[in-house]
Amino acid sequence: MAEKDVIIGLEVHVQLNKLNSKLFCGCSTKYHDAPPNTHTCPVCLGLPGTLPVLNRKAVEYAIRVALALNCEIQGETLFYRKNYYYPDLPKAFQITQYDFPIGLGGKILIKGEDGEEKTIRITRVHMEEDPGRLVHAGTIDRAKYSMVDYNRCGMSLLEVVTEPDLRSPKEARSLLDKLRNILEYLDVFDGDLEGAMRVDSNISLTGGERAEVKNISSHKGVEKALAYEITRQRSARRRGVAQVQETRHYDELRAITVSIRMKEEAHDYRYFPEPDLVPMRVSDWVPKVEAELPELPDAKRERFVSEYGIADDHAKSLTSEIRVANFYEDVAKRVSPRLAAVWVADVLKGELNYRDTTIDNFSPDHMVEILTMLEEKKVTEKGAVEVIRQILDHGGDPAGVVAAKGLVKAEDNAVKEAVLAAVKECSQAVADYKSGNEKSINFIVGQVMKKTRGRADPGEANRLVKEALDEK
Repeated sequence: MAEKDVIIGLEVHVQLNKLNSKLFCGCSTKYHDAPPNTHTCPVCLGLPGTLPVLNRKAVEYAIRVALALNCEIQGETLFYRKNYYYPDLPKAFQITQYDFPIGLGGKILIKGEDGEEKTIRITRVHMEEDPGRLVHAGTIDRAKYSMVDYNRCGMSLLEVVTEPDLRSPKEARSLLDKLRNILEYLDVFDGDLEGAMRVDSNISLTGGERAEVKNISSHKGVEKALAYEITRQRSARRRGVAQVQETRHYDELRAITVSIRMKEEAHDYRYFPEPDLVPMRVSDWVPKVEAELPELPDAKRERFVSEYGIADDHAKSLTSEIRVANFYEDVAKRVSPRLAAVWVADVLKGELNYRDTTIDNFSPDHMVEILTMLEEKKVTEKGAVEVIRQILDHGGDPAGVVAAKGLVKAEDNAVKEAVLAAVKECSQAVADYKSGNEKSINFIVGQVMKKTRGRADPGEANRLVKEALDEK
């Protein structure tokens, strides 16, 4: 539920890890499984005498994201030095953007707490280089020592900054889910890689000082950290404890936030233009990048509704991941689109979520075969679900599973015979039904399913039992 006194804004750091090289040097971006400090060079380590060379593709990716977020692209942009010392920043400054970011004034649509669509304003989208990674021996506030890995140093980052329009941890998570969805449609990052998306959450209660919770690495972590902060800040207010503007760290192991320093202001960083990089005029790049934009989630959702005649809720579910959307379209071209929408959005996604796996582990050809058997009444709905489960758990193909598990739908005559036998045998349930206890029919239907070894359609069995009882 949205809370009127809660004010949340996010700063989302997106790693453009689909690029082959880093932002200002030629080091490979494929460092995730490499030993520490093996994907570095004099440039990304900031050694004396080195000069940065801008990755043009990174700028094009940044424009792509800013356009997708409905931002106004700045015709000219430049880089600045953001000065601060931290062990994971070897130059003691970060090359970033300040007064002239790539994009300004965008928006993103999410599902609000009330279930309705809500617009979250985007303040800016700007480019910067990623620092390295600190590995603490224990929790950040108690570690005896920390190690630094510079493999990540110099990776291309986009920072997406929202206005404080969010009113609950759930809305914050919804925004992150939607942003990740858009980024995957744009094919600019792989969200499954470590460090692909990190979040700084700014949160306050109305009239109170805000806290910034830094470097949260998961969507669930953001939701939990914000929930903890709301409780902490409300408790402090009740006890009359003065709140200060500060930076905090979310400890995932203890599920708490801990204070690490007072909040810095922009002037603390002594921004000044990066002297080794010239200003960029990117206005001429925009038409080409805009023309290459793919169909984005909201547009695809609207098309699915109009083209395939499916429910909006199903369209939202199907377009929430690009891989699911592509899977559905493949299936919908070969069987009933409405039937496919129900089975992919409701059944298949549910089974995948239960197993914590992805749609890459199920073949669209298998889905088409299962739905074709369902349309041709060769299997029941229950049988079709069982086929999906068997393939996910043990492999195989639909026809083989149906044969091995005896899931072929019972012939009409066999079902009718089973109904007559069940009605004859269940005299007490029949009497209860005649006395007005309609629920007693479920026992008789259960006996029919047992006699047909689950191969009868439950709905059809229910109808035939009712007909048989009404004739008595």
